[in-house]
Amino acid sequence: MDFRYSDDQAAVIELARQILEDHCSQEALQATERSGGPRFDPGLWDKLVEAGLVGVVVPEEFGGAGLGFLEITGILEEVGRSVAPVPLLESSVLGAMPLVQFGNDAQKEAWLPGIARGETIVTSALVEPFREIDEPGTTARAEGDGWVLEGEKICVPAGPLADAILVPARLGDDVAVFLVRAGVSGLTREDLKTTSAQPESAFALTGVRVGGDALLGDASQGREIVRWIALRATAALSALAAGVCREALRLTAEYTKTRKQFDQPIATFQAVGQRAADAFIDTEAVRLTSLQAAWRIHEGKSAAAETAVAKAWAADGGARIVRAAVHLHGGVGVDREYPLHRYYLYARHIELTLGGESQQLRRLGKLIAADAA
Repeated sequence: MDFRYSDDQAAVIELARQILEDHCSQEALQATERSGGPRFDPGLWDKLVEAGLVGVVVPEEFGGAGLGFLEITGILEEVGRSVAPVPLLESSVLGAMPLVQFGNDAQKEAWLPGIARGETIVTSALVEPFREIDEPGTTARAEGDGWVLEGEKICVPAGPLADAILVPARLGDDVAVFLVRAGVSGLTREDLKTTSAQPESAFALTGVRVGGDALLGDASQGREIVRWIALRATAALSALAAGVCREALRLTAEYTKTRKQFDQPIATFQAVGQRAADAFIDTEAVRLTSLQAAWRIHEGKSAAAETAVAKAWAADGGARIVRAAVHLHGGVGVDREYPLHRYYLYARHIELTLGGESQQLRRLGKLIAADAA
């Protein structure tokens, strides 16, 4: 397998890197975080829109670039490196990609141009308390020419910013996915205060009525759609983690080269070097496993096992990397005025999103057992 990007792919990712490096300074991030609203920088979002990066997975006929999963995960790695306050994963992977894959012509025409222009944010509400994502407790029943939804969703990424949410719901013995507008009657949103400050919401659906045109795919296709979304979201989270870990390691390397004790840079101390070397190995493993999962998805190959491996590394390896980074920084590592704290918090947030190490290893074990049967 050759994980090297083509020249065109590398150019797109380099463009993202330049924009994010230019506009994600410590001062800009602090200003966004002190604004009192969701962790979102509309000025940076506009820059990404102007560069065509927000609509990178949207087909050209709807105003996008028509690129694939490998390109968006490469861009998301750069988002992780800069801890950029933009809902690119949500808009692209949780919103645009399911609409492209499963939406009908009317749904694509109604939503994809707005997503490509950055005017519309669509996300997916996959998580419920104590439920598997493809076995939701939320219910749907037919009423007239539409549907009525009842239930709750938690930890909805970009929930405070979303214009619409893809909501899986049980429909008899089947599962269906519905496109629900954020302002519809009966939908109550509670914005969550996350440790990492990433914008998330909990939604309660009480007699939410949607039209027949809200159904994504057909009424028996929901489990397939949910698993399709979850696979790509999990791989995309692993790419984000790779960027977070790379930058945390870089900050640590720079710090240990300049911080001195006994008139020597602490990077020259054996214990520091060993800890940093372990973090480097972990970082390479996080990045390579995430690339493998993204490449297999991009190429249309089976990727369930590889994605579980990537997320397990992102969770367990990522936690080790940012702990080592904070440890090697000493007291500076916990200073909120120093950038490292964002990487620590973001890595721990990614670790638990859509399942941590133990959940991923259980999934991997089930896949191995199924192949052996």
